[in-house]
Amino acid sequence: MNKFPKNFYFGAATASHQVEGNNLNDWTEWEKINADRLAKRSGDKPSDHVSGQATNHYELFEKDLDLMKSLGLNAYRFSIEWSRIEPQKGQFNQKEIEHYQKVVKACRERRIEPFITLWHWTIPLWLRDEGGWENKKIIGYFTNYAKKIVENLPEVKFWITLNEPGVYVNKSYRQGDWPPQKRNIFTYFKVLNILASAHSRAYQVIKKINPNSQIGIAHHLTDIGGFRPLAKTASWWANDHFINKIGSYQDFIGVNYYFHVRLLQPRLNEKVSDMGWGLHPDGLYNVTKGLAKFNKPIYITEHGLADAKDLNRGWYIEESLKYLEKAISEGADIRGYLHWSLLDNFEWWDGFWPRFGLIEVDYANDFKRTVRPSAYKYAELIKKYRID
Repeated sequence: MNKFPKNFYFGAATASHQVEGNNLNDWTEWEKINADRLAKRSGDKPSDHVSGQATNHYELFEKDLDLMKSLGLNAYRFSIEWSRIEPQKGQFNQKEIEHYQKVVKACRERRIEPFITLWHWTIPLWLRDEGGWENKKIIGYFTNYAKKIVENLPEVKFWITLNEPGVYVNKSYRQGDWPPQKRNIFTYFKVLNILASAHSRAYQVIKKINPNSQIGIAHHLTDIGGFRPLAKTASWWANDHFINKIGSYQDFIGVNYYFHVRLLQPRLNEKVSDMGWGLHPDGLYNVTKGLAKFNKPIYITEHGLADAKDLNRGWYIEESLKYLEKAISEGADIRGYLHWSLLDNFEWWDGFWPRFGLIEVDYANDFKRTVRPSAYKYAELIKKYRID
């Protein structure tokens, strides 16, 4: 018997910088400076590391939503580009606010539930120049930005304040790979604390505007096994620490799951993605079961793989949904699964070569969309599991 709950959300996700095109933010400026270096790292062209028009989703969002509807998807997680909304400090662009109002309206017309992310790693240039997330003033700036957006999108129920804060601080301030490329452990902890405070303040403001809204964070969770004493400590830091940090200021837990780690044990006979990431559908079961102690509803806000030839995506989705069904049957309160990604997109410092999309994008042919066989497989599974 199907164990998925009634009105479960089956959808897909994107991020503004990765799909919209023609943005102007801290990442677009960083890309131009680092394109040659990144191309040497990956062996492709410098132009492949400049987001440019991305997938032109800003112009083509209605066509993309039509494709979502045709596949039976009923939820869409997308992010709002802060640099579009507030290009100068305190100056909000009404035209861009109206653009996102149109996106939400288009979702509603197709009976697709919008899950909106307020911050998916990029910031306006004026904010970068003031120190970005290292400057405590960003807490107030972010709260004002969140307030403006929520007031103008009153019909939106699901809000994700931050995307993967742990990944951001790790890549930007511990490893020093991403902008602003500051490798400093003290700054790492400072920024982590500021992100937590910004979320908590935004949570309170959103609740005042719309008490019925559901607010959370998209957390990057890793399935960590192997040597148990070490795995337990590593899991606490990787998976539980930030959730504990924000305490009661969350109505649900968003799960972004990509990685399975075996500490002091080999990983044998595993399938891998084009990026070399091991594919372990059972890990989705493990991380969701591990969240039971928080007693919060769970939404899978990202889960997917780079698979240009579409060899493993259909299998991976099917097996992962089986494990979600198993977790649900054992009491896990899982209410949605949003696959990453709806479209092939610009994959940050890896550029355009990784292909994460349910829908293929032909960048050389006017951004032509082609639905991959795995997307049709996903559509079949949705029909199998859906209870409306």
